[in-house]
Amino acid sequence: MSQQLAGTHSPGLTTIVERLNDAMAAIPYGFAALITRISIAAVFWQSGQTKVDGFRVTESAVELFRSEYKLPLVDPVIAAHLAAFAEHFFPVLLVLGLATRFAALALLGMTLVIEIFVYPDAWPTHGTWAACFLVLMMRGAGPISLDHWIGRGRG
Repeated sequence: MSQQLAGTHSPGLTTIVERLNDAMAAIPYGFAALITRISIAAVFWQSGQTKVDGFRVTESAVELFRSEYKLPLVDPVIAAHLAAFAEHFFPVLLVLGLATRFAALALLGMTLVIEIFVYPDAWPTHGTWAACFLVLMMRGAGPISLDHWIGRGRG
Protein backbone atom coordinates (compact mmCIF):
# COMPACT_ATOMS: atom_id res chain seq x y z
CA MET A 1 0.00 0.00 0.00
CA SER A 2 2.77 2.45 0.91
CA GLN A 3 4.50 1.70 -2.43
CA GLN A 4 1.26 2.51 -4.23
CA LEU A 5 0.95 5.81 -2.39
CA ALA A 6 4.58 6.68 -3.03
CA GLY A 7 4.14 5.76 -6.68
CA THR A 8 1.06 7.92 -7.13
CA HIS A 9 2.63 10.96 -5.45
CA SER A 10 6.03 10.74 -7.11
CA PRO A 11 5.01 11.75 -10.68
CA GLY A 12 3.05 14.68 -9.26
CA LEU A 13 6.03 15.84 -7.25
CA THR A 14 8.30 15.38 -10.27
CA THR A 15 5.94 17.48 -12.38
CA ILE A 16 5.87 20.23 -9.76
CA VAL A 17 9.66 20.26 -9.50
CA GLU A 18 10.03 20.34 -13.29
CA ARG A 19 7.57 23.23 -13.56
CA LEU A 20 9.36 25.15 -10.82
CA ASN A 21 12.70 24.51 -12.53
CA ASP A 22 11.29 25.73 -15.85
CA ALA A 23 9.83 28.84 -14.20
CA MET A 24 13.13 29.67 -12.52
CA ALA A 25 15.07 29.05 -15.74
CA ALA A 26 12.76 31.54 -17.47
CA ILE A 27 13.79 34.42 -15.18
CA PRO A 28 15.48 36.88 -17.54
CA TYR A 29 19.21 37.32 -16.94
CA GLY A 30 18.83 41.05 -17.48
CA PHE A 31 16.54 41.31 -14.45
CA ALA A 32 18.90 39.28 -12.25
CA ALA A 33 21.93 41.24 -13.49
CA LEU A 34 20.23 44.57 -12.77
CA ILE A 35 19.41 43.52 -9.21
CA THR A 36 22.94 42.18 -8.75
CA ARG A 37 24.53 45.38 -10.08
CA ILE A 38 22.41 47.71 -7.97
CA SER A 39 22.61 45.75 -4.73
CA ILE A 40 26.37 45.15 -4.76
CA ALA A 41 26.96 48.75 -5.87
CA ALA A 42 24.97 49.94 -2.83
CA VAL A 43 27.24 48.02 -0.46
CA PHE A 44 30.34 49.78 -1.75
CA TRP A 45 28.67 53.19 -2.20
CA GLN A 46 27.51 53.15 1.42
CA SER A 47 30.98 52.21 2.59
CA GLY A 48 32.44 55.03 0.51
CA GLN A 49 30.01 57.49 2.06
CA THR A 50 31.43 56.71 5.51
CA LYS A 51 34.85 57.87 4.31
CA VAL A 52 33.93 61.32 2.99
CA ASP A 53 32.48 64.62 4.04
CA GLY A 54 31.33 66.19 0.81
CA PHE A 55 34.26 65.77 -1.57
CA ARG A 56 36.85 65.46 1.18
CA VAL A 57 38.18 62.24 2.70
CA THR A 58 37.73 62.46 6.46
CA GLU A 59 40.51 62.20 9.00
CA SER A 60 38.58 59.36 10.64
CA ALA A 61 38.80 57.40 7.38
CA VAL A 62 42.56 57.96 7.23
CA GLU A 63 42.81 56.91 10.87
CA LEU A 64 40.94 53.66 10.08
CA PHE A 65 43.52 52.85 7.43
CA ARG A 66 46.31 53.81 9.81
CA SER A 67 45.19 51.91 12.92
CA GLU A 68 42.67 49.20 11.96
CA TYR A 69 43.11 48.26 8.30
CA LYS A 70 46.94 48.52 8.27
CA LEU A 71 47.41 47.60 4.62
CA PRO A 72 50.98 46.60 3.80
CA LEU A 73 53.03 48.74 1.38
CA VAL A 74 50.39 51.49 1.07
CA ASP A 75 50.44 54.79 2.94
CA PRO A 76 47.17 55.15 4.94
CA VAL A 77 46.43 58.58 3.44
CA ILE A 78 46.77 57.24 -0.11
CA ALA A 79 44.82 54.08 0.75
CA ALA A 80 41.93 56.07 2.23
CA HIS A 81 41.73 58.30 -0.84
CA LEU A 82 41.95 55.36 -3.26
CA ALA A 83 39.29 53.41 -1.36
CA ALA A 84 36.94 56.41 -1.18
CA PHE A 85 37.35 56.98 -4.92
CA ALA A 86 36.88 53.30 -5.83
CA GLU A 87 33.83 52.93 -3.58
CA HIS A 88 32.13 55.79 -5.41
CA PHE A 89 33.37 55.46 -8.99
CA PHE A 90 32.93 51.73 -9.63
CA PRO A 91 29.43 51.48 -8.07
CA VAL A 92 28.26 54.29 -10.38
CA LEU A 93 29.59 52.29 -13.34
CA LEU A 94 27.76 49.18 -12.09
CA VAL A 95 24.43 50.98 -11.67
CA LEU A 96 24.72 52.45 -15.16
CA GLY A 97 25.88 49.14 -16.57
CA LEU A 98 28.89 50.89 -18.09
CA ALA A 99 32.21 49.04 -18.28
CA THR A 100 30.50 46.52 -16.01
CA ARG A 101 33.05 43.73 -16.33
CA PHE A 102 35.89 46.16 -15.57
CA ALA A 103 34.05 47.68 -12.57
CA ALA A 104 33.24 44.20 -11.23
CA LEU A 105 36.88 43.15 -11.62
CA ALA A 106 38.08 46.28 -9.78
CA LEU A 107 35.67 45.73 -6.89
CA LEU A 108 36.51 42.02 -6.78
CA GLY A 109 40.16 43.04 -6.38
CA MET A 110 39.18 45.40 -3.59
CA THR A 111 37.15 42.62 -1.96
CA LEU A 112 40.15 40.29 -2.08
CA VAL A 113 42.35 42.92 -0.41
CA ILE A 114 39.74 43.40 2.31
CA GLU A 115 39.42 39.64 2.83
CA ILE A 116 43.15 38.89 2.86
CA PHE A 117 44.53 41.88 4.76
CA VAL A 118 41.71 43.43 6.78
CA TYR A 119 38.88 41.06 7.73
CA PRO A 120 39.89 37.46 6.96
CA ASP A 121 37.08 36.06 9.13
CA ALA A 122 34.43 37.80 7.01
CA TRP A 123 34.76 35.31 4.16
CA PRO A 124 31.02 34.47 4.02
CA THR A 125 30.20 38.11 3.28
CA HIS A 126 33.14 38.56 0.93
CA GLY A 127 32.30 35.29 -0.81
CA THR A 128 28.80 36.60 -1.50
CA TRP A 129 30.26 39.81 -2.94
CA ALA A 130 32.74 37.82 -5.02
CA ALA A 131 29.93 35.66 -6.43
CA CYS A 132 28.08 38.79 -7.57
CA PHE A 133 31.21 40.17 -9.22
CA LEU A 134 32.07 36.86 -10.89
CA VAL A 135 28.59 36.56 -12.41
CA LEU A 136 28.85 40.11 -13.77
CA MET A 137 32.35 39.43 -15.09
CA MET A 138 31.26 36.21 -16.80
CA ARG A 139 27.91 37.30 -18.23
CA GLY A 140 28.13 41.10 -18.33
CA ALA A 141 25.60 43.74 -17.39
CA GLY A 142 22.67 42.31 -19.33
CA PRO A 143 20.30 44.13 -21.67
CA ILE A 144 19.27 46.80 -19.15
CA SER A 145 22.60 48.62 -19.34
CA LEU A 146 24.67 51.14 -21.22
CA ASP A 147 27.08 48.34 -22.13
CA HIS A 148 24.25 46.64 -24.01
CA TRP A 149 23.22 49.78 -25.85
CA ILE A 150 26.80 50.69 -26.73
CA GLY A 151 27.35 47.13 -27.96
CA ARG A 152 24.24 47.31 -30.15
CA GLY A 153 25.55 50.50 -31.73
CA ARG A 154 28.81 48.78 -32.68
CA GLY A 155 27.09 45.73 -34.12
